[in-house]
Amino acid sequence: MPDDLMRYDLLAQNALKGVVREALRIAETQGLPGEHHFYIAFNTRAPGVELSEKIAARYPREMTIVLQHQYWNLKVHDDRFEVEVSFDNVPEHLVIPFDAVKGFLDPAVQFGLQFETQAAPRPREVEQPKPAAAKAEPQPAPAIQSADGKPEKKGAAQDEAAKVVSLDQFRKK
Repeated sequence: MPDDLMRYDLLAQNALKGVVREALRIAETQGLPGEHHFYIAFNTRAPGVELSEKIAARYPREMTIVLQHQYWNLKVHDDRFEVEVSFDNVPEHLVIPFDAVKGFLDPAVQFGLQFETQAAPRPREVEQPKPAAAKAEPQPAPAIQSADGKPEKKGAAQDEAAKVVSLDQFRKK
């Protein structure tokens, strides 16, 4: 398979983060219409995230905020948003870059998006040359067993099992 030098996976994620940005802009200018409200999950250690030391210690990797009733001063920028939310009746100011967002959900309409977080690329001079890949030996397909533990005869069921493909092997990590 040829290398995706266009990085369509990143282009698609950036476009979908634009949906999150625009939904937040509507909430910023008009408030949340009807029953709409947002659950936003983000990586608390991502570059550009700003939160108090107390909240960072409480949520060392990831947290989800809810924008529904108790949020204030929502400001949406091209690359991040700022908001004040209440934690145990204490207002906290958060700055969240869109690159840190891992998930967005509006349960009022069952709309949700999930994002892969991108690791920072390593500088080229640090990269080590990759060893030559070992030649893969073809492996026989595993035998399918029936509920009683006996191997099933080769047929439609085994052919169907052979067609299952995981998409993870096609994703860049």
